[in-house]
Amino acid sequence: MGELFDYNEQLPKKIAALLIKKKLTLSLAESCSGGLISHRITQVPGSSIFFLGAVIAYSNHLKSTLINVKRTTLKKFGAVSRQIALEMAEGVRNVSGSDFACAVTGIAGPGGGSPEKPIGLVYIAFTSKNQTKCFKFNLTGSRKDIKLKTSNEALKIIFGGIQTDDK
Repeated sequence: MGELFDYNEQLPKKIAALLIKKKLTLSLAESCSGGLISHRITQVPGSSIFFLGAVIAYSNHLKSTLINVKRTTLKKFGAVSRQIALEMAEGVRNVSGSDFACAVTGIAGPGGGSPEKPIGLVYIAFTSKNQTKCFKFNLTGSRKDIKLKTSNEALKIIFGGIQTDDK
């Protein structure tokens, strides 16, 4: 477990180095992670060079007014869905003007789950000019565990997306 922890702790530094080298920028839209991904990114000295900012949008109102998530999509699929994660990522990238964006939405618990959308269900979307993708996770553990695992998965997705982008 120590090696995995060390890897996850190094990811923000690796993301920073890659973005600085490529002279590209990142923005985030966070819901269930509550700003943890942004916190981890901004722990890296010099993050202001590449990190444009984040929107922590817990409410549907902020999702729609700040990052242009469609109210019709929210009604049809609910806040925790692939469609919303994708709209959040695209929305924050468009609003911020960043090269890359990542968005997370999910249910961290201990309440709020249902048989269709259980506690630990998380969607993480990543987008750039060249790619848009979304991943579904069924995470386990306490609220704290789910938030940390969400941030770890998001950082992995960001790093991989930046590495493979054609830009």
